[in-house]
Amino acid sequence: MDEGMKRAIRFSFQRAADRYDEAAFLQQEVARRLDDHLDGVRISPQRILDAGCGTGFGTSLLRTRYPRADVVGLDLAEAMLHQAAARQRGSVWEKLRARLMPHVPHFSSLCGDMEQLPLARASFDMAWSSLALQWVGDLSASFKEMHRVLQPGGLFIFASFGPDTLQELRAASAGVDGHQHVNRFIDMHDVGDALVHAGFSNPVMEMERITLTYADLPALLRDLKAIGAHTVLEGRREGLMGKAAWQKLLLNYEAFRRGDRLPATYEVVYGHAWAERAQKLEDGRQIIEFRRNSSMR
Repeated sequence: MDEGMKRAIRFSFQRAADRYDEAAFLQQEVARRLDDHLDGVRISPQRILDAGCGTGFGTSLLRTRYPRADVVGLDLAEAMLHQAAARQRGSVWEKLRARLMPHVPHFSSLCGDMEQLPLARASFDMAWSSLALQWVGDLSASFKEMHRVLQPGGLFIFASFGPDTLQELRAASAGVDGHQHVNRFIDMHDVGDALVHAGFSNPVMEMERITLTYADLPALLRDLKAIGAHTVLEGRREGLMGKAAWQKLLLNYEAFRRGDRLPATYEVVYGHAWAERAQKLEDGRQIIEFRRNSSMR
């Protein structure tokens, strides 16, 4: 991803930081579900990286689950880090933690790029990233960086969006004005392959679809804008959509209406892997486990 696109992404999330949590119900729900994936994982990390921490909702989950761990939140947008730090200072749990475990390091934040982590090699026991990887330009580079900063045996766990995300909006906007209106997301199988190529072992991938509903299309677009999730693509439209194209988009999306609600589907991909050498088959191949959850909510 070129620097211009990174600046656009950073600016979008800088502007959204103050009111991000008001519309981030999906992001918070996915973080909770990602946290649930840790229930069966045996690990007692001392230092955790929350990569793409945003306003720190996931950071709070991590600090609750691992109260003795040092958690570092990293984000491309400095305004998001200010919100994350404020969340940690203001929580009842953090105040109690400060009294009962004053020796445990407080939350620390770092402004940086997941494709070029400003962190030392083998400096973390665990890396977590919830709905941030879809914004990186080079997923393989990000995975290699995660592997670099993890100690041998360290855990990398993440959630991201798959290619069926906002499929209704993608279909409704196709051919409306010749511009791309929905970001492109990477298939679960390609994500698993990228993990292996980055040096991770025993990757497990899982997918589920979550459907939110809205009274109308403007309500959906307002939520996307509120969380900074603007389309950032080369060749994207500059300026507002014309009136005729907008009316066509509204009409196209109405085809998906169910009763009095319009659906917005998100394909959520969960994955975890270990920063250690994989046990491979005799022919050199490695097994990747994929799981599919077809339930919709």
